[in-house]
Amino acid sequence: MSRDPILSLPWPGARPLADAFFDRDAQLVARELLGKVIRHCVDGRWLSARIIETEAYYLVDKGSHASLGYTHKRRALFLDGGHIYMYYARGGDSLNFSANGAGNAVLIKSGHPWVDAISPADALAAMQRNNPDAKGQARPAERLCAGQTLLCKALGLKVPDWDGQRFDCQRLFVEDVGERPAAIIQTSRLGIPHGRDEHLPYRFVDAGYARFCTRNPLRRGQLEGRDYQLIEDIHP
Repeated sequence: MSRDPILSLPWPGARPLADAFFDRDAQLVARELLGKVIRHCVDGRWLSARIIETEAYYLVDKGSHASLGYTHKRRALFLDGGHIYMYYARGGDSLNFSANGAGNAVLIKSGHPWVDAISPADALAAMQRNNPDAKGQARPAERLCAGQTLLCKALGLKVPDWDGQRFDCQRLFVEDVGERPAAIIQTSRLGIPHGRDEHLPYRFVDAGYARFCTRNPLRRGQLEGRDYQLIEDIHP
């Protein structure tokens, strides 16, 4: 595959993000990924989710996988931007993209199903079959990708298939569909153990989708300026 996915479009007018998009500071990538759409082709059908929540990680963060040192399993974290790093979290698959600088990356924390001409209603139904609720019923669309493992399950993304790989425009890529968050919430990351830089404000949430993310940063009891910052859309 070419290093530049633009050279191999899956359909006319597709707008996959080039590797250069990811080869930048992890926080910048994490913010600008909000509103972009993950496309994964499964059995000839494109399953899609809009990115609504991300977390940035750096080599120097005690909470990052890369801080534990280089291993073959973590190799994607030490490669240039645009490599896929997947791992298991609580028994489920999790999706990350490497950013600029060895050990720096962005975790895709949650998404929201994206329905359009490329991924119509039958694609959403396939995602619901991939990720049913505890009773085996169709999970509500707004909760289908509300967490890093739920997102991967709905999209059919598996560690053995994609860990250490680059994007492939015929199978998996991130597309700019022209959507931009009106405002972004910046707050601390989730699930970081005490003493491992749990205070760092490297989590970014599309404010318009806050109630659909892993944990709503605007829930009752949270105060702007103390628990989170609200920032304007940074896109040009």
